[in-house]
Amino acid sequence: MSPSALPAARDRLRVAIQKSGRLSEPARALLASCGLSWRESRDRLFCYGETLPVDLLLVRDDDIPGLIADGVCDLGIVGRNVLAEQILQRANGSGQDKYREWRALGFGGCRLDIAVPEGWSWGGPAQLQGKRIATSYPSLLQAWLREQNIGAQVVPLSGSVEIAPRLGQADAICDLVSSGATLAANQLKPVLTLLQSEAVLAGPVAPFADARAELAALLLRRLDGVLRLKHSKLLLFQAQRQTVPALMKLLPDAEPPTVLQVDGADTVALQALCHGAMTWQRLEDLKSAGASGLMVLPVERMLA
Repeated sequence: MSPSALPAARDRLRVAIQKSGRLSEPARALLASCGLSWRESRDRLFCYGETLPVDLLLVRDDDIPGLIADGVCDLGIVGRNVLAEQILQRANGSGQDKYREWRALGFGGCRLDIAVPEGWSWGGPAQLQGKRIATSYPSLLQAWLREQNIGAQVVPLSGSVEIAPRLGQADAICDLVSSGATLAANQLKPVLTLLQSEAVLAGPVAPFADARAELAALLLRRLDGVLRLKHSKLLLFQAQRQTVPALMKLLPDAEPPTVLQVDGADTVALQALCHGAMTWQRLEDLKSAGASGLMVLPVERMLA
């Protein structure tokens, strides 16, 4: 079954994700960790939700914002760079925003950078005045140039942006950067960051007015729980009651702890949910401040 042939039912939620690419597998894994499972169609373009009425559409990432705007899907997991570029494109065309970022999802991190030839002695944004800048994100670049009051020529390219200076098409580029290895291979260096990007959950600006509202709220609750637990651990330890305030100062990322009296003495047992990395050094610091019997446990699920 293709996405265009899907019935216009509004008692199920449709989530579009990248069919293939760097966001595809992490997006499916994240949704699966929220308790979702699917039955995949033969053409591998549609996945029917089995545990919950939440279906997947497998599409190109560039198509996801438009599918939300057209009502073909309800939510989508897409790069912030793609979402922001298309929001600006709609604004430039006097179109009303129909979608927005709902949640940052913590994977697929990269940045949209200005990069120049390694031989340039970089002196700041004003150095781009009158230059040609190649990019696949013309709207984001043009908006930034206007903010900086820089007159530069934007050269839109759909791919291979990094080789534009070597081909004489541009003096500099504006492109996505992860490790920077591709820039270095083309004798370029990043000098400015226009946007910090990652995978985000995108959805409509207007709230749902039917059964999808409850499904979307359920999905957000589970996503928030999964994302919050990504680096969370349950810390158990004992201490003398008078040392508890000093110990909690060493745990600024912890939820208010549960404190239990031990055998009627001054010793108390504590359990605290900590949302930062629980390193060996942190445990050593806690022990030095009076904690004993320290135990760190993984947290599989949490629902606020």
